[in-house]
Amino acid sequence: MGDRDAKYTLEGMIEMDEGYFTVESSEIEQAKGKRGRGAAGKQNVVVMTESTKLEDLKTGKKSSQVRYFKAKVLKTHKADQINQTVEESLDEKSIVLTDKSTSYVDISDYIEMHITEKSSKDSTKETLKWVHIFISNAKRNLLGNYHKIKGKYLQLYLNEFVYKLNRRYFEDKLFDRLVIAAIMND
Repeated sequence: MGDRDAKYTLEGMIEMDEGYFTVESSEIEQAKGKRGRGAAGKQNVVVMTESTKLEDLKTGKKSSQVRYFKAKVLKTHKADQINQTVEESLDEKSIVLTDKSTSYVDISDYIEMHITEKSSKDSTKETLKWVHIFISNAKRNLLGNYHKIKGKYLQLYLNEFVYKLNRRYFEDKLFDRLVIAAIMND
């Protein structure tokens, strides 16, 4: 599923942010007691989505529509890994919306435009709405179904979640398409 989605790049308006997913960690890692970024039992995941801003001409009400998602587990929180992910996952003519993380300083070299906004309650609800919805739904889904996830398998679980989410409108054709994709990859 991950290989299949890796063939496609996101384009247009892109929301991008990172989330920290809880994974099973050893007792030694837990004893270190580090909190926040790099804490034991947390994996950093970058999430990207195509998000188109819409405005109703009659009412003036603004909303956004979401299409496809990508999620990638990162080994570090450094800019070079973010840059590589952006280069592999996004079309170079994309416009990317992010928070003001220092890890995102160079991504404008790989895309047409990079717009940053300071993280706040409002930016979570408006500018980066869909990536935050994705992160919370993925966490709830993975922990609800699997309870404990080993870090080395997190990318596989995310691949499954993204595959299903990106094909949410395929309905009863989803299984048939998955079988065809599996046969074609052999």
